[in-house]
Amino acid sequence: MRPGETTPGTRPADPSVGPLLAVHAHPDDETLATGALLATWAAADAPVTVVTCTRGERGEVIDTPTHPTGVAHLEGDGPALAAHREQELAAALDALGVTDRLFLDTVGGPGRLEDSGMAWVAPGIAGPAPDSGPTAFTRVPLDAAAGRLAAVLRDRRPAVVVTYEAGGGYGHPDHVRTYETTVRALDLAADPGADVDGEPWRVPERWEVVVPADRWHAGRAEVAASPRHRALAAEAGLTLPAPDVDPPPLAVPAPELAADEVVTVAVEPVLDRVLAALRAHATQVQHAGATDLPGVCAHYALSNGELAPVLVDATVRVRR
Repeated sequence: MRPGETTPGTRPADPSVGPLLAVHAHPDDETLATGALLATWAAADAPVTVVTCTRGERGEVIDTPTHPTGVAHLEGDGPALAAHREQELAAALDALGVTDRLFLDTVGGPGRLEDSGMAWVAPGIAGPAPDSGPTAFTRVPLDAAAGRLAAVLRDRRPAVVVTYEAGGGYGHPDHVRTYETTVRALDLAADPGADVDGEPWRVPERWEVVVPADRWHAGRAEVAASPRHRALAAEAGLTLPAPDVDPPPLAVPAPELAADEVVTVAVEPVLDRVLAALRAHATQVQHAGATDLPGVCAHYALSNGELAPVLVDATVRVRR
C-alpha cells in the first residue's frame, strides 16, 4: 500500500466515530505510536483520552553535544526522572491538543506502577531488563492493573481504544503488558459481574498500532539513501537505518494485514503538532524534524542513535 492509497478493507481515520482512548506504557509512547491519531481527534474537537501506565522511571536519558538536555544525572534516579518525564508528557499532550490524560495508578486503590526497564537486544528491538523491581508494571497481577483501566473505560465510555499489538510494538516488556492489560480491561469493562466501579461498557473497536512491513522497510531505505539524512547522521553522531534487518513486531507482512480491516491516519495535516510533541520528550527523542521524502514526512532518533522515519500515513489494525 503506497502513501495515501486506500484498498478494500482500509478506511481513513474519522473522529466522528466517537471518543478515542489510547493506552500507553510510558511518557513518549503516546506520541511515537499514536501522535498523529491523537492530534487528528484533538484537531476535530473530538473527545480523546490518554492513559499512561508508568512514568518511565527507568528510561535512558539523551544528553549529548548535539542534543544537550543537561539532565543526564537523572538517569538511574527513578523518582527524579519520573517527575521530569511527567512534565515532558504534559508538554507533549499540550502540543497534540489532548487535555484528558491520567496515569493508571491514580485510578482505584493504592500502589505505584513503575517502569519495568528494558535492554536493547537488536537494532530497534527491546527485551526484558535483568533487574526489574517488585513495583515493576510487569510484576503487578494482570487483573489488578486491568481492573483500574476497566474503571476508566466505564467512566469515559470510548468508541475506540488504541494500544500496541501483542508484541508491544518493538518488544518492550511494559508495552507487551500494556497490550495484555488493555485486552483484559475491555473484557472486565463489559462484564456486569466484574468487580469494577461504574456501569458496564462494551467498547465497539480496539485498534492496534501496526505498519505494513513493506512500508516499514521502504521508509528506512528512503532515510538511509537520502543525502540530507546522511549529512545529519554524520553531523549529529547518529546512524542510518541498517538494511536487511529483521523488523519489529509492529511491522506486519502485507498478506497478513490484507485479511484485516485497517485504518489510516494522514500525518502531514497534524505534523506540526506531532513534531512539537516529539521535541517535548527531549530526554527520549532527539533530532526530530520534517523532511520531504516521498513516503516519509519526518525523522527522529531515540537513545540508540538510529535515525527513524515518520511515514506519511500511520496505520492501525481493527479488532472487535
